[in-house]
Amino acid sequence: MIKVLIADDQQLIRQSLEIVLGTKEDIEVIGTAKDGREVIELIRKQKPDVVLMDIRMPEMDGVQCTQIIKDNYPQVKIIILTTFDDDEFVYRALKYGASGYLLKGISMEELETAIRTVHKGGAMINPDIATKVVHLFSEMAQINYDMEITAENVDELNDTEQQVCHLVGCGMSNKEISGKLNLSEGTIRNYLSSILSKLNLRDRTQLAIWEVQSRIGKNSGGFSHE
Repeated sequence: MIKVLIADDQQLIRQSLEIVLGTKEDIEVIGTAKDGREVIELIRKQKPDVVLMDIRMPEMDGVQCTQIIKDNYPQVKIIILTTFDDDEFVYRALKYGASGYLLKGISMEELETAIRTVHKGGAMINPDIATKVVHLFSEMAQINYDMEITAENVDELNDTEQQVCHLVGCGMSNKEISGKLNLSEGTIRNYLSSILSKLNLRDRTQLAIWEVQSRIGKNSGGFSHE
């Protein structure tokens, strides 16, 4: 059972998500919150697996709340569910450890998939902003070394794993990567799991940031894979 906490300042959205997700056999909504402070309090008491987090909430916004949660409860997965695709929101939320960034126009089936994906350790980014995220991290990595991601055991990656890393850094989904490499999606998922384990990275988002930074470092003479 996946325990989900819903955080949104609009009561209608909280209630709607609670009702729909409550019908799923493997998902349990353990609480709802209207602002970031309530989120922190409920996490202490209820220990959710996944938080659906709005960006703009009173008292404490979703980005600040994400940072606090990941600093104190790193096992909790966070999906930003918002109407905003502003560059700064995207950058800060993913930098602080959100596993997903989705726009509220997605279907319930897509939301269910995202919840299950991040619960298993994956990451989900709305296709409408995936390209923006890659470009954004490319730009930020050149000017903001505070967000540099360090990977271990890079030399242990085989040729196919290096290809997968590159394509993740290009913003491709598992389906797109499988088509590019003529491998099944299941095989790509296995490769990603192996890559994250070897490099000691948290999730796909960290892998994408590391790959983009490494590519820039090679081209500019700055930091590199090593």
